[in-house]
Amino acid sequence: MDTTQGMELQQAAAGEIPDGLPGFDAAGVDAGGTLVKIAYVKDGTRRLRKFRSDRLEEAAAWLRTELPDARLCLTGGKGAKLAALIGRGTELVPEFEATCLGVRLLLPAEIGGKPFLLANVGTGTSVHVIDGERHLRVGGTGLGGGTIVGLARLLAGIDEYEQIVAAASKGDRGAADLKVRHIYEGLEPPIDGDLTASNFGRVPPGAAIGDGAAGSIAREDALASVIGMVGEAVATLCVSAAAAHGVKTIVYIGSSFNGNAPLRRAIESYTRFRGGEPHFVENGEFSGALGALCRLGRTAE
Repeated sequence: MDTTQGMELQQAAAGEIPDGLPGFDAAGVDAGGTLVKIAYVKDGTRRLRKFRSDRLEEAAAWLRTELPDARLCLTGGKGAKLAALIGRGTELVPEFEATCLGVRLLLPAEIGGKPFLLANVGTGTSVHVIDGERHLRVGGTGLGGGTIVGLARLLAGIDEYEQIVAAASKGDRGAADLKVRHIYEGLEPPIDGDLTASNFGRVPPGAAIGDGAAGSIAREDALASVIGMVGEAVATLCVSAAAAHGVKTIVYIGSSFNGNAPLRRAIESYTRFRGGEPHFVENGEFSGALGALCRLGRTAE
């Protein structure tokens, strides 16, 4: 049983939140499809916290109890629903605006002021081009963390993200994925032989999820291929979008990267292979919450 369900999943040290936020008690809340992310200031201390989105009532109760007098700004697809549960005055800011505002606070120094592509890989994936204060949504895909969880339920009967990643980390994508070298067996392939020719294209007829014995694919191998498929698809979309808008720098954020080294490796390697420059931002999943919090600071000026 997952004892973290509906409870606090992370609380970061105050120093991990950047400057440029309100000096009064306030909270920015990003209520997404999977997680509710909160960036807040209380008694001069700045912290991060998150809850599961299927426990909105508990997130609302925590906000009412812990931040009774704080100004609140909400964003995300479940923002309006959470605002109703809180039961007091709140402000709402569009999700894309909040995310693009918040990520600027977290960018590594090497990006500086140059334009970049932002990929928010959460339940699904949203893609934006950011140039200074301007931002433009240029696309997205339904592939993301929600895809990983949904396919893990179907293929392996696993619900918890941490368990999915742990199993996938033990898997071998070569058991299910058809690589270029598999097609050019005995010949030198014209491109890198380890590139994926077809996700799940090596699964034999009649195969089922099992222990990896003859006629079955081990669930660890299947989950490794699921994560690899999502990573490669997201990276392909992002590199293509970046090229179309004349940028090479791609910043990846989102809750899907939490503890998911296989996903990060797949996206990083495929982005570099396709000519992009990948960057992964620490605490990037809190960009929307930080942007909402920053919005409160701006409206108070």
